Amino acid sequence: MELRYGMNPHQAAAPTAPVNPDRRPVRVLHGQPSFINMLDALNGWQLVREASRSLGRPAAASFKHVSPAGAAVSGPVDEVTAELYGVDGDSVGTLTSAYLRARDADPKSSYGDFAALSHPVDTELAELLTSVVCDGVIAPGYAPGTVERLGRKKNGRFLVMEADETFAPPTYEARDVFGLRLTQDRDQLPLTAALLDRVVGGALPATAVDDLLLGMAVLRYTQSNSVCYVRGGTTLGIGAGQQSRVDCTRLAGAKVDTWWLRRHPAVRALTFRPGIRRQDRINWQIRFIEGDLTPDESRRLAQVLSVPADQLDPDQRAQWRRRLASLAFVSDGALPFRDNVDHAHRHGVGYIAEPGGSIRSDEVEDACREHGITLARTGLRLFHH
Repeated sequence: MELRYGMNPHQAAAPTAPVNPDRRPVRVLHGQPSFINMLDALNGWQLVREASRSLGRPAAASFKHVSPAGAAVSGPVDEVTAELYGVDGDSVGTLTSAYLRARDADPKSSYGDFAALSHPVDTELAELLTSVVCDGVIAPGYAPGTVERLGRKKNGRFLVMEADETFAPPTYEARDVFGLRLTQDRDQLPLTAALLDRVVGGALPATAVDDLLLGMAVLRYTQSNSVCYVRGGTTLGIGAGQQSRVDCTRLAGAKVDTWWLRRHPAVRALTFRPGIRRQDRINWQIRFIEGDLTPDESRRLAQVLSVPADQLDPDQRAQWRRRLASLAFVSDGALPFRDNVDHAHRHGVGYIAEPGGSIRSDEVEDACREHGITLARTGLRLFHH
């Protein structure tokens, strides 16, 4: 397999070969991937395959820069998502619903994503993929005609990759860094509900178990430190790659607030002039929600709206946020301080899964009790770099 280039365009890439010459995990059906495209595709495929196997439903992920912007299993598509993408939320297929939910988790970050699907792409999903800004897709198969349809996207540069769902990876994995080859066992411990048996603060309902399992699958393929908030089989906020865990918690929590405030009547009432593109509408909605517009942004927002916007005051925002509850929160590493719990509580978290074992685990447990949060100690760290 020939790559276009390495991590950056000025880095040439050598031909990519499978570890086992007799078995390829993926093959390129259309286009020519870059180094990062391959990383996104391989990580995305592993995530959706694991999530689908754990939860027994089709799964999708929207990958950007080797971490998911969003991930979801199939489920209801709400009015906001359906309106944004011009679909009938009551009639879309299960795989399409999974991708719509994954992409809408953080639609600003999903711009130019790499889509990963656990099941073969059908004509409905292929049609949707042609209408969004997306760089490529990986799935275990494609309905007749869909590869050709997708291949015309981006002037023929859209990437279509097929994963072998029967492929079993090697027991060991290696990486070359600065002249050293680092080798380790592959992280392949199954993610099952048994990991959530050790709980504090009450039993976990089945819906919370599913959300926590999805969160664990997501973080297994997200750059650490990482946390995620999940509700109803969809990630509402993912925090990745921060040196401080509480920074991950706060960043992901801000994404949760943005997702929820996009459903506020004042945001839904924003009326854009004809011809304003979908991504521009998304970006302006988010800037309106964030509320710290520069003078130039305020002027430009007024120009793209056909009706002046009603502002959201702090009380309205706070009242709306309080309506979001029963979220699941997963951390790839032990929570080192109770501040993570305090911040998670502010965003409606009712259930937490984390490895446990920090020197302040008692303080973390006390914070969960104070906030009425059920805490599951998995004993499993899920770092990914």
